Amino acid sequence: MRAYAIRRLILIVPTLIMVTVLVFLLVRFIPGDALDQMVLEMSQYTEWGAELNVDILKKQLGLDQPIHIQYGRWAGFLPGDDGSFSGVLQFNLGDSLWKNAPVTQLIAERLPVTMELGILTIIFALLVAFPVGIYSAIRQDTTIDYIGRSIAILMMSVPNFWLATMLFVYPSIWWQWTPSIKYIPFLNDPLANLGMFIVPAILMGAAMAGTLMRMIRTMMLEVLRQDYIRTAWSKGLNERTVIIRHALKNAFIPIITMIGPMSVLLISGTVVMEQIFCLPGMGKLMLDALNSRDYPIISGLNLVTATVVMFVYLAVDLSYAWLDPRIRYQ
Repeated sequence: MRAYAIRRLILIVPTLIMVTVLVFLLVRFIPGDALDQMVLEMSQYTEWGAELNVDILKKQLGLDQPIHIQYGRWAGFLPGDDGSFSGVLQFNLGDSLWKNAPVTQLIAERLPVTMELGILTIIFALLVAFPVGIYSAIRQDTTIDYIGRSIAILMMSVPNFWLATMLFVYPSIWWQWTPSIKYIPFLNDPLANLGMFIVPAILMGAAMAGTLMRMIRTMMLEVLRQDYIRTAWSKGLNERTVIIRHALKNAFIPIITMIGPMSVLLISGTVVMEQIFCLPGMGKLMLDALNSRDYPIISGLNLVTATVVMFVYLAVDLSYAWLDPRIRYQ
């Protein structure tokens, strides 16, 4: 297990290098240019010519260098104009082109909002999916099973952004009520903060819960038909012991494979929900950066998300051996 984990950690290094190259280059293929928007905005307040503005901005932002030099400085293995190394290798994601602040600082400010939304979403999805999925499996083809499957399909089919839009439209027409869209920090008012997050968390968790419910039911049915489960029943063990101790743990491997990628919500956020409910999280930061062509923020967010995804998948793979002792990584 230790040797396998070390090999996987070593393989993450070249993967991250490839990610940095892709993230750095692809964002520069986005139509439009940050310089054009800056010049247009500056022309409203200054009398400089457009050509002079572009030259000055290029020099200030370091965009006058060839693309490979820009990448080397951003990655941190080439020195800047002052001769110092300051890039990804030095845990510096650069400075925002518009906000005049370090990207790491902007991410640190938005990360708690996204993590709170992601944690509440996953908690809601698990609280709904596990009991309904397990009960549908042990009461197969009963009325409860049919109701559970119908609810799961409904949750998966209805787009959560449409539900969020309807939640703003109809209650405001019928009852003159709309969800709060003014962000309240948790430390200022915990109850008001949770009240603001609970609605988008439920809407996001509904689709996740529907997918998990169907997977849990399918895997539980497969495990419950195994010979060792019949042996457990024949020994006279009660239903709770058979389901929790013998069936659920063995059915959990495919389920955790799905839960792992879903946990990436803790870091990547959801652009649509954060935009609808005006939550200042990572998703909204990414959308604003794309609109303004803020290359350092786009590259930094993608790099952080990709890093988290790789470590999440590593943790998922290592958890298989704990769930099933028969799995060995040689």
